[in-house]
Amino acid sequence: MVLPGRPADLLGRRAECALFDRWQDAVKAGRGGALVVVGEPGIGKSALLDHMAWTAVGFHVVRAAGVEAEAELPFGGLHQVCAPFLATLEHLPGPQQDALAAAFGLRTGTAPDRLMLSLAVLGLLSEAAARQPLICVIDDAQWLDPGSAQALTFVAHRVGAEPLGLVFATRRAGGGLRGLQEVVLTGLGPGDARALLHSALHVPLDEVVVERIAAEARGSPLALLELPRTMTAAGFAGGFGPTDTAAVPGRIEESFRSRVLRLPAATRMLLLVAAAEPTGDAALLWRAAARLGIGGSAAAAAEADGLLSIGTRVVFRHPLVRSAVYQAVPPSQRRAAHRALADVTGPSEPDRRAWHRAQAAVGFDEEAAAELEGSAHRALARGGIAAAGAFLERSVALTADPAARAERALRAARAKQQAGAYDSALGLLTLADRGPENELRAANSELLRGQIAFARSFGGGAAPVLLRAARRFESIDASRARDVYLQALAAALLAGRLGDECRIAEIARSARRVPAAPVPRASDLLLDGLTLLIVEGRGAAVPVLRRAVSAFTTEELAPEEELYWLWLAGHGAGLLWDDEAWRLLATRLLRSCEVRGAISILPVAAATRAGLHLLGGELLQAASLAETAADVTCMTGAGPVAYAEVGLAVFRGRDDEALAAIRTATRDSMARGEGMALTYLQWAGAVLHNGACRYEQALESARLACSDSSIQRIRNWALAELVEAAVRTGHQDQADEALGELCGTTGPCSSHWAAGVEAHCRALLAVGPDAEDLYRTALGRLERTGLRAAVARVHLLYGEWLRRERRHLEARDQLRRAHEMFVRFGMDGFAERARSELSAAGEPTLRRRSRFGDQLTPQERRVAMLAAEGATNPEIASRLFISASTVDYHLRKVFRKLKVTTRTQLARLLRDGRPVPGVAERP
Repeated sequence: MVLPGRPADLLGRRAECALFDRWQDAVKAGRGGALVVVGEPGIGKSALLDHMAWTAVGFHVVRAAGVEAEAELPFGGLHQVCAPFLATLEHLPGPQQDALAAAFGLRTGTAPDRLMLSLAVLGLLSEAAARQPLICVIDDAQWLDPGSAQALTFVAHRVGAEPLGLVFATRRAGGGLRGLQEVVLTGLGPGDARALLHSALHVPLDEVVVERIAAEARGSPLALLELPRTMTAAGFAGGFGPTDTAAVPGRIEESFRSRVLRLPAATRMLLLVAAAEPTGDAALLWRAAARLGIGGSAAAAAEADGLLSIGTRVVFRHPLVRSAVYQAVPPSQRRAAHRALADVTGPSEPDRRAWHRAQAAVGFDEEAAAELEGSAHRALARGGIAAAGAFLERSVALTADPAARAERALRAARAKQQAGAYDSALGLLTLADRGPENELRAANSELLRGQIAFARSFGGGAAPVLLRAARRFESIDASRARDVYLQALAAALLAGRLGDECRIAEIARSARRVPAAPVPRASDLLLDGLTLLIVEGRGAAVPVLRRAVSAFTTEELAPEEELYWLWLAGHGAGLLWDDEAWRLLATRLLRSCEVRGAISILPVAAATRAGLHLLGGELLQAASLAETAADVTCMTGAGPVAYAEVGLAVFRGRDDEALAAIRTATRDSMARGEGMALTYLQWAGAVLHNGACRYEQALESARLACSDSSIQRIRNWALAELVEAAVRTGHQDQADEALGELCGTTGPCSSHWAAGVEAHCRALLAVGPDAEDLYRTALGRLERTGLRAAVARVHLLYGEWLRRERRHLEARDQLRRAHEMFVRFGMDGFAERARSELSAAGEPTLRRRSRFGDQLTPQERRVAMLAAEGATNPEIASRLFISASTVDYHLRKVFRKLKVTTRTQLARLLRDGRPVPGVAERP
């Protein structure tokens, strides 16, 4: 089928065209989304995009395309998409305005974070779509610059309840395009292939020859249209065309190359200049052509041959033409084309001029290298980290002086590391290390290697490298050395027993030798407190750790200090059993990540805050953050082990789900060398099994968690699980030993959490009135914390003890409280244990689960939780990486499902876990 008025190369694409039509209808109806058209070069992707744009009646259609030669320049593709809407920039929240303005060079200031920039693009396009349904068409997405690719694929994953759609055409749907709806184009069927071929033939042809050409084209529309151009009349008549089995795209490109080589020399050079300057600026092309002595008539032969057209823009017949032109000429001619383009590119585009000049250089060229370095600085100021790395990498190749080359290689490696191009960064560090001896450069190189190792895995591979870097810095900059020692210690603690456990002590002893800071920063106090704990013990460390935690909770910190150290300060608060400080630090870290768009740290921050929600019995809030952590990890392809996901499944008491999550995360933590995660997973297993009265299995899980000898708050929690499991299984000696170790951690601490946990564990081993006094003490202390799940567990243990003492009336009171709390929290495993005990105490109780939250989708729960906290729709949109219209859509569904009419009612429902008056629970 050839659509009326459309090109012949849509032949055989009836199903795909119909899919596009249905998709457009959905977008126009406010159900936005994204499509990815996947296929090899020449298979018809661009023709489908043209069809979609042609049929998009009532839409504003914005076209953009990645260009191979532009893949290193910052935000070129993004600017093509956003430029028509920049006049509405002022409607975005301030941080988003600043991010977009900085990225496009409209304002100077701090380089935008990539997540904040992506949010700004989503906001800008959503705002435009609210005025008129909008479709963004991005061809050759595989050649988008990294910054543009990340922002646009982020938007593609987040569009929902707005008339906004994105369509990408690419050769492979990798990276951020994974998970989007794909339209995979394959070759045309035999009948359609023959029909398309006949439409391109200029002479009658025997059907045997037609069959052969169609077979060689393998159903590629572009091949069917282009291959006949390369065959002579004799070849057509006898069918003696090429018989090799080269890949079709290669054959097509070779066809274009042959056609280029038949053109006059001036025409070939004009085509080369057009291929080297991918902006399509016809005026720039003619200025460069004039520089080379090429007149206007040179274009005629190329236009007549159908290779390109020159109007207000320069448009090639197909991207393969551009590639064929560029490769068909010797390097000397390519350099001449770039030199001409550099000469005529104006001062308003210094980066493009620098790039052309660098491509024109032969051997070393310090002036070109310096220009590239300037471009790198500008790219960093705009948030174009990948572009900065590319500029600096090219500048290294142009630099003759060994010392300058080494310094530029180090700076290029740092930019590559920040952009996530770790292999390239390591290669550049090798170049940096070959430079003249320089202790500061060597220390920075070692530090960067350690940071790359840490970014690739939260395991122990980074600790020894960071330790070497810290030792190098000692003689250069003591303050810097202390910072790097803290990084090394953090890496070693995360590695735990899966790393070299002696490394923790080695790092601590080395750090203790560095002179103390005259005016200690919060990070200095944290390093001192943690190293004292390792070297001298808890008694010496607790006062310093308290000062460190207090400094982090009360002092104004630089943004990088917040993002680097708040999680480790939270670890320190956990070691002090200080839940209030830990909550403050975790909340501050999460908010800092959200405000600054620190996407690399966000999964850690969300998982940490989710853990506190779990201990507080706030499972809906924990679920919201677990989903945030999973979302960001999915977007970036990197993140910690799934702490929040596992913890949520365990606290819910859903055995199959929890055990599967623990198994998967255990494999992940072992592969990454992340020992802290392994200890967490074993503690989680102990909680799950204790909740289900599988005490032998709980004992084994707790033993494994407690075998981690590194300093860990999670190990301390596991000691409490070990006491309970050992008591229930009759292992009195193990219970006594675990209690002794636990008291060693709680004794020096004066918090309610420490006293409550110690009292409830002592009660498990006590008899008679002592046990009752200890249970009451535990309740009194823990009720003064926010740890409501721990309170419910003590009610359960106390009730179980009272029942064994045959004090059934009092037992029922404690067990009823425990059961009600667990049901309200959604802790179904513990709720069933409490229900069973309550029945045994003489009060039969039906199995109940708190189901009101189950009515909501994960995204609806997240929107509901934030609305209940008082966040506005724009604030919710920013924190969940969605548009404000999507927030409004979900919130209306939440109100309808939960039968509430105000945010106050919603907050009460989500806080208490009970329906508001007049709202019945779902059966």
